[in-house]
Amino acid sequence: MMQQPPPASNGAATGPGQIPSDQQAYLQQQQSWMMQHQQQQQGQPPAGWNQQSAPSSGQPQQQQYGGGGSQNPGSAGEIRSLWIGDLQPWMDENYLMNVFGLTGEATAAKVIRNKQNGYSEGYGFIEFVNHATAERNLQTYNGAPMPSSEQAFRLNWAQLGAGERRQAEGPEHTVFVGDLAPDVTDHMLTETFKAVYSSVKGAKVVNDRTTGRSKGYGFVRFADESEQIRAMTEMNGQYCSSRPMRTGPAANKKPLTMQPASYQNTQGNSGESDPTNTTIFVGAVDQSVTEDDLKSVFGQFGELVHVKIPAGKRCGFVQYANRACAEQALSVLNGTQLGGQSIRLSWGRSPSNKQTQPDQAQYGGGGGYYGYPPQGYEAYGYAPPPQDPNAYYGGYAGGGYGNYQQPGGYQQQQQ
Repeated sequence: MMQQPPPASNGAATGPGQIPSDQQAYLQQQQSWMMQHQQQQQGQPPAGWNQQSAPSSGQPQQQQYGGGGSQNPGSAGEIRSLWIGDLQPWMDENYLMNVFGLTGEATAAKVIRNKQNGYSEGYGFIEFVNHATAERNLQTYNGAPMPSSEQAFRLNWAQLGAGERRQAEGPEHTVFVGDLAPDVTDHMLTETFKAVYSSVKGAKVVNDRTTGRSKGYGFVRFADESEQIRAMTEMNGQYCSSRPMRTGPAANKKPLTMQPASYQNTQGNSGESDPTNTTIFVGAVDQSVTEDDLKSVFGQFGELVHVKIPAGKRCGFVQYANRACAEQALSVLNGTQLGGQSIRLSWGRSPSNKQTQPDQAQYGGGGGYYGYPPQGYEAYGYAPPPQDPNAYYGGYAGGGYGNYQQPGGYQQQQQ
C-alpha cells in the first residue's frame, strides 16, 4: 500500500538529472506498486489494472471542484483541489484514487471526458481534505514518475470556484527551450537553469498527448525578468543532457486577480488531435497588423504554406508545411504582443480540407468572434479553442507558461 510521502523540503538544488531527497522515499514506496503492473501499451491500461470501480462515463454526473465540497470541508475559500495533466487514455478515476487516496487524504477524483464520445481529454482534478494536504501532494508528486507509466506527474493548483477570488500573483517571465534530448525531464530542465539563475520557478517539457513522449521543447519560468533576458542569450547552445539547447522568448504570464468563475466542459478540438493539421487560428489581431507581419512573426518557426487575414476582420490563419513547426509556434506565440495587442492562438483546420471554399458573402453581418460571422470562421478553418490545458503551454497561465487560464474550479455536466 502506498503511503503519503513526506512534505517537500526547500533544501539546496540537486544537479541535473538527480532526484531530490524528498522524493526518494516516495519512489521507494512506489516500487511495490510498479512491480504489480507492466508498462502500458499505447492507449491501453497495464496488464492487471482493475477498472471496475471507475465511474461510468455514460452516467449523468455533476460535480464541482475548487475549494468547496461537502466532504471534509476545510476553511471557507481555501483551495484544496489539484489539476492533473498528461493523463493517458486508460488513466481513470480509479487510477487517481489508487495513487492519491490510499491514505484517505484525497476525497474525490474526476477525469474530464469528451461529452460526445466519453474519451478522456487528458486531464482531471483531485480534491484533498484540506489545503495543506493538497500543497504537500503538489510539492512531492509534481515531476515524479507516475505508477505504471513512463511519464511524470504534472500537477498544479485548481482554480477557485464561482465567486471566489485568488490573490494576485506576481509576474512570471518565460523562456522557450528547444532541441531538447528525449530523456530531459521537467526536473532536469529546472535544475539546469536553476544552477545558474536563482529566480527560476520551474520548467515544463512538453509531451505528446498520445505517446507521452517529449516533443523536444519546453519552457522555463523566472521570477526575475533580467535573469530571463540573460538566460535567452547565455543558455543558448548550452547542454542539457546530451544536446545543446536552443533558447528564445515565450509569452510571459500577466498577474491575475480573478480567475473565471467556472468551467463548462465541451467537445474537444479536432484540429488539435489531428496530426496532419498544420493550421493555426490567430485571434485578436490588431487592425494595423498585415499578412506580411504574420509571415514575419510566424515564419521564424518554419516554412509557411498559407497566411490569410480576411479583409476587415480581426483574425487570421497561418498554415505551416509541417505539424512540429505549427506546434512550436502555437506554444511560444500564444498571448504575445503583436501590433500593440495580445494575440490568441488555437488550432484551425486547413481550408484545403474543406469541401467548399469560402466566398465573400460569408464575411458580412454581425455576430461571431470579433464581429466575424460563425460561418465565415468555419470556412476558413476556425475550430473552437481546446479545453485541455495540455493542448499548449505558451498560453498556460496556471503553470505560468503564458496567458491561457487553466480550468480548475469547474462545473462538469455529462449527458
